[in-house]
Amino acid sequence: MNVDELKQAVANGTVDTVLLAIADMEGRLQGKRLTATHFLQEVAENGAEGCNYLLAVDVDMDTVDGYEMASWDRGYGDFEMKPDLDTLRPIPWHEGTVLVMGDLQWSDGRPVVASPRQILKRQLERLAERGLIANAGTELEFIVFLTPYEEAWKGGYRNLEPANLYNVDYSLLGTSRVEPLIRRIRNEMAAAGLAVESSKGECNLGQHEINFRYSDALRTADDHAIYKNGAKEIAAQEEVAITFMAKFNEREGNSCHIHCSLADAESGKNAFAADRAMFDHFIAGQIACMREMTLMFAPYVNSYKRFAEGSFAPTAVAWGNDNRTCSLRVVGHGEALRVENRLPGADVNPYLALSAMIAAGLHGIDAELPLEPPLEGNAYASEAPRVSTNLYDSRDLFGASEVAREAFGEDVVDHYMNRARIELLAAEAAVTDFDLFRGFERL
Repeated sequence: MNVDELKQAVANGTVDTVLLAIADMEGRLQGKRLTATHFLQEVAENGAEGCNYLLAVDVDMDTVDGYEMASWDRGYGDFEMKPDLDTLRPIPWHEGTVLVMGDLQWSDGRPVVASPRQILKRQLERLAERGLIANAGTELEFIVFLTPYEEAWKGGYRNLEPANLYNVDYSLLGTSRVEPLIRRIRNEMAAAGLAVESSKGECNLGQHEINFRYSDALRTADDHAIYKNGAKEIAAQEEVAITFMAKFNEREGNSCHIHCSLADAESGKNAFAADRAMFDHFIAGQIACMREMTLMFAPYVNSYKRFAEGSFAPTAVAWGNDNRTCSLRVVGHGEALRVENRLPGADVNPYLALSAMIAAGLHGIDAELPLEPPLEGNAYASEAPRVSTNLYDSRDLFGASEVAREAFGEDVVDHYMNRARIELLAAEAAVTDFDLFRGFERL
């Protein structure tokens, strides 16, 4: 949808609400509901204000210390949400509603550098300086429960009823049980401008996946955030619940495999297919930087519980040709040649993950890093270096990364180091079911 089409829709009464959305540190949509007339009269051109604490809180939206850009001492002022009108689209699961993504800037026009969307745009600018663009696709897995969100909350997320009671990976029979929900999500995402390709069952009980066609990296990240938010909203309307957490239980976790390739900015042709040496350097950069960039792929304590041997979640820093035991899987040929990063879970922020992949790839290209031979066989049983197993290590490796500081800047690295510190403090303070069942009587 463009602005002229929005004006027409407002004039004929089919649209009355505009969602102005930004992506926060968790990749969630935050923002305002605006009357469509106010948006057209004021906000489309001038933007709207929002409290800068949106990039300086924890997952629960509680104020926390340690952020340079926003604090009680600084008064928690505003930044500006500037609409990117190229992202304007209908949101069919809300009547009379459209959505537009916004970029964050300060009152003097300076970008808010810690904003995930701005971080990705900066990496895309670095590619553009080399005449390149990034294409990407994300594959999000989720688990469907027949228990509504409110009941799940009130019950402490215990005794939830999964939508499937057995493994429905690729099963047409098993997935038909939830097809009314999945079909609605597919169709309404298509109506919102996302290019839907397919859906399928997965291994965990009630686990499913909907796949979308690749696009340029910024659009893919925007679509990812809109889809994830919209799928939860549609589930709530259907009185069921969806979780994208990386590891809900001891069975298979929810992944977010990210496919990425570079293309010539002028011709649009796959740059990897045209220059295999560039592709090799790009993969070598991923290998070299994976451990120090893991914070951008696995941002929570729960994220690391997904990395289990024999679970299709990677444990080895290795690449292979069509090898799902590796953290990096090379697939496709010719114009479809690309790398699949299998490290992130479905809890990942797509803007940050894609930024990390581009930064690592550019490091490999600029330094002309040699690519080790592909791993053959079972990476779980290999002698390849291991993926970071906890958030402490990932935080420290990210903070010490010269590649991250050069690519993102000191302010961004320090900002997300603090985010990891806050996450760890919350986890350390929590008394869990593990503690209770292990120690209530027996210790």
